[in-house]
Parts: sequence; C-alpha cells; structure tokens
Amino acid sequence: MPKKQPKRGRLWLNDGSCIRLRPEHKDHVWAYDFVQAYTHDGRPFRMLTLVDEYTRECLAIDVARNLRSDDVLERLSWLFATRGVPEHIRSDNGPEFTAKVVRQWLARVGVKTLFIEPGSPWENGYVESFNGKLSDELLNGEIFYTLNEAKVLIERWRVHYNTVRPHSALGYRPPAPEARLIASRMGMGNKLVEGGMPEMGRGAGRPESSVRVGERVAPPWAGCDPLGSLAPLRPLTACASSGTGLT
Repeated sequence: MPKKQPKRGRLWLNDGSCIRLRPEHKDHVWAYDFVQAYTHDGRPFRMLTLVDEYTRECLAIDVARNLRSDDVLERLSWLFATRGVPEHIRSDNGPEFTAKVVRQWLARVGVKTLFIEPGSPWENGYVESFNGKLSDELLNGEIFYTLNEAKVLIERWRVHYNTVRPHSALGYRPPAPEARLIASRMGMGNKLVEGGMPEMGRGAGRPESSVRVGERVAPPWAGCDPLGSLAPLRPLTACASSGTGLT
C-alpha cells in the first residue's frame, strides 16, 4: 500500500484568489519540467518539456540520456532567439532549474523565475497536465528500441499535439493549428478568421462592395511561393548545387 500523503494547505489572498500567477497572454508564463522513460534495453532517458501556459503550446521536448543545467540554458537561449522572451518561467526546485548559472542568466535577460513549493507538483499544473498526456498517449504505448527512435517519435507526437490534437481548454482546437502555421508562411497571417482558418473564396481579403457579380478574383495566395520562406532552411544537396541530375 502506498504511504498516505499528508494534507497540504494552499496560500490564499484576502480576495479569495490563489497566490500562484495565472497566465494572461502568450509568452506571459512558460513552464518546464523533466520526464523520465526507458528504452527497450532498460536504460533510462530524460525529456525536458517546455510549454506556454496561456496557449498550451508545447515549445520543445529535448530527449537525451542525461540533461543538465547547460542543456536547459541551450534550449532556452534557442527559444528566446527564435520565439521571444517570456515574462515568467515556472518550474519545480530541481537542481537543473535552480542552478546559479541558470538563475543569473534568466535575470540578465529579464525573465522572472517562479519556483513552486517543494512536494507540490499541482502548483505547476499546466506542464504536469501536459506530461500526463505525453505519458498516456505516447510513452505508455510505445517501445523505444533506441534513443534516436525515441527522439523521432516524441518530436512527431509534439508536432501532432500542437497542430492537430484538439484541446478542450481552447474550444477543442489545437494550440497551433496547421492552417495558421501555413498561412503565416504564405504571408496570410492577417487574413485568418476565427478558428485559425484563412479567409478563402470569392473576394477574400477585399471589401465586399468592390467585388462585382461574375468577377474572377485571384486567391489570396496568388503570387506567393508557399515554400519560399523555407528555402533558407533547406540545405542544397550536391546534385542541386551543381545542377546535375535535375529534370
């Protein structure tokens, strides 16, 4: 029988609200945590999961046999450079998060740390809920024969979670729908309607009075290269760079 856990009290303010900071907008509060799993040979590996508490988007899942404070700094610096700097970041009191080098670096870039009370994982509820979904939907049903296989499958699940899987707290929409991501790459970010779908059809993006009956209107993506923004990310192969083998 598991040992009975003692009851714990919460800290409340006079107006009845909890002291825990609630996310109010995108990049207001991030949260991160560690999850452990095993490959088929019984060797453990760790995952660093990081989520935006407001949008519920999973920003990263790093997979390695060992993850230390240096790995935390490397992931945070990459996210800060590519996505932006959050106002707060929430975590437990693990040594990787409370390391002096991590706290000093976050203070220099202007990010406030929110450490939960020891033994109170519910105070980091957003990332704990995400970790539960990760375990229930992937880790508990997969056998990872190698670490590389685990990395590929976990990243594939993360993309599916962000772009396809519905989330009840978001009106059963995914945190980052594929339609929104594709539209932003095609320069259609301002033509999104509710639900993340781009405006399409006759007269999309034009005043209704300016469209005459029978007039043919070019679609909003006309003249755009949907892969143009991704071109710098695709390295040239030897054949492509030399022009040989191309038809």
